Amino acid sequence: MMTNIFNNFFPGPVFYFILVWSLIWKGLALWRAAKNNHLVWYVVILVLNTAGILEILYIFIFGRKKEIKKIENR
Repeated sequence: MMTNIFNNFFPGPVFYFILVWSLIWKGLALWRAAKNNHLVWYVVILVLNTAGILEILYIFIFGRKKEIKKIENR
């Protein structure tokens, strides 16, 4: 009886792995969104919990700074 109650309050190691994984990616994505002044992305990443999937997509696809090419006059 006590073991069952204990297991309900303290999930297995997979849960803790996903928790740490998600927190790392969420922190990195929130930092980049704040640095790039992407308020909408910041709020979406902060509110939605996607086990790191949305955060990874933002960091590697949507959060990249766009380079502005300068045209030199000759």
